[in-house]
Amino acid sequence: MRIGVPKEIKTHEYRVGLTPAGARELVTHGHQVVVQQGAAAGIGIADDAYRAAGAAIALDAAAVFTGTDMIVKVKEPLPAEIARLRAGQVLFTYLHLAADKVQTEGLIRSGATCIAYETVTDRHGGLPLLAPMSEVAGRMSVQVGAHCLEREQGGAGILLGGVPGVPPARVVVIGGGVAGTNAARMAVGLEASVIILDRSLTRLKELDLQFGPRATTEFATAEAIERAVLGADLVIGAVLVPGAAAPKLVTRAMLKRMRPGSVLVDIAIDQGGCFESSRPTTHSAPTYVEDGVVHYCVTNMPGAVARTSTFALTNATLPFVIGLADKGWRDALRDDAHLRNGLNVHAGQVAYAAVAHDLGFDYVAAETLLAGP
Repeated sequence: MRIGVPKEIKTHEYRVGLTPAGARELVTHGHQVVVQQGAAAGIGIADDAYRAAGAAIALDAAAVFTGTDMIVKVKEPLPAEIARLRAGQVLFTYLHLAADKVQTEGLIRSGATCIAYETVTDRHGGLPLLAPMSEVAGRMSVQVGAHCLEREQGGAGILLGGVPGVPPARVVVIGGGVAGTNAARMAVGLEASVIILDRSLTRLKELDLQFGPRATTEFATAEAIERAVLGADLVIGAVLVPGAAAPKLVTRAMLKRMRPGSVLVDIAIDQGGCFESSRPTTHSAPTYVEDGVVHYCVTNMPGAVARTSTFALTNATLPFVIGLADKGWRDALRDDAHLRNGLNVHAGQVAYAAVAHDLGFDYVAAETLLAGP
């Protein structure tokens, strides 16, 4: 198979879909790898490293898309990239379609087979290709939240960990999954006062054992969320419904009652965000202020630490890329139910139920699509 790796074109996105080590593995398996010139320059990897691994270097994105059978990316394709996809071609990347009807319509029109990292599952019920970036985003959320609390950034001028004689910031983490747990870990490490809210008692028990007296856990009723948010200096939204739009757990009514200079960091913004006042931002303009509250809603948070993120992501995706290349996408999905859960769009049809439901498209099960020629 011919695998193409284009340079990411989202604003300030420096990650790349495949490292030279990954290219070498694919070449060893008998596949051809084509990498766009400068695709990994943003993380300090030169084109010669890919050449040494056996990959070919293409001068532009058009050559990558035209001459390959599978495109391996990081972020969802932008309109210019969607226009280059063709029927029969495989796209393997993050998609986050439930919050993006325009992208979904474009992928439907392309006729391509689109497999989303974020809905691939594992035998433990986890999301193995989302987890690495959730870890990064969770840890980053506290880092950027602490920065946003600084007065020059529009915040209240609060040091996250406080100092002797001055109490620390109050940090509320909504969602106790991978991202939320990593956010709490960082906040606890910086000696903030931390509350974690989740709707799973099992998860709350696990978090209680993990953090002990260093963090407080609470069941996430609407009342508990409101009480915690109104008393918070920093709120981190880390709620995930796999493949579906995030629920709006912090309302505008709550926002109006928050203290001026407090901060909201919405890790769930890729899926539409879990704050009613959230709207997507970029690394070039990461924040905005609404009702006196600073919002950080960057849709590709891990892109800010692109080198770490690239290696973390490709460690997880490479086995799946090899499987798709070795077997072909149809047999790979037939043989692996967890990879099959990643199929979101194929040949003009939506194959993921939550996406179809949230956006109003007809749904066709992946198993039905795989039964075809």
